[in-house]
Amino acid sequence: MKVLETDRLILRWLTTDDATFILELLNEPAWIHYIGDKGVRTLEDAKNYIVTGPMKMYSQLGFGLFLVERKEGSSPIGMCGLIKRDTLDNVDIGFAFLSRYQTQGYGFESASAVLKYGHDQLNLQRILAITSLDNHASSALLEKIGMKFERTIILDKEELKLYLSGFRN
Repeated sequence: MKVLETDRLILRWLTTDDATFILELLNEPAWIHYIGDKGVRTLEDAKNYIVTGPMKMYSQLGFGLFLVERKEGSSPIGMCGLIKRDTLDNVDIGFAFLSRYQTQGYGFESASAVLKYGHDQLNLQRILAITSLDNHASSALLEKIGMKFERTIILDKEELKLYLSGFRN
C-alpha cells in the first residue's frame, strides 16, 4: 500500500515480496555497524523480519517502516518510517539506505516527508529519533530535517543520541 509520494520517491508498506531487498539492506556494513546485526541471513529470515516487524506494526498501529523506492525504475533503495519501540515513550523516525544510494538526497527527501506525515496525518505531537554516537551522517540528516539534539540516553546497554521533533499544534 502506497503511503507517501515525493518528487522522486514512493514510500509504501513492505510485503514479504521485498525479502530479497531486505536481506541485502540488513547485511550492509553500515546497517550492521550503526543499527546492529539482526541475524537475517536467508530469504526466510528476511520474510520473518518483515512479518514480525513492519507488517505487525502496520496491523497494530497503521504505520511502521516503509519501503522507499525510486519512481524511476521502481527500484527499492531503503527504508524510512515511524516506529513505536517498547523502550521509548514516543514514536521515533528511522531510516536506512543501500550504500549506493546514500548522499543523493533520498534520505532527506523521505525523512522530511515521513516527519510531516507523522505530525500532520497521524497527529503525533512529539517524534523522536535515536542514533549511535558515531553515526555523524544520520545526526546531520536529523538536524537537516529540523530535529533537535536533546541528550544522550542508554538503550539496550548502548549510549545513543536522542533527537526530538518538537510539539506541533
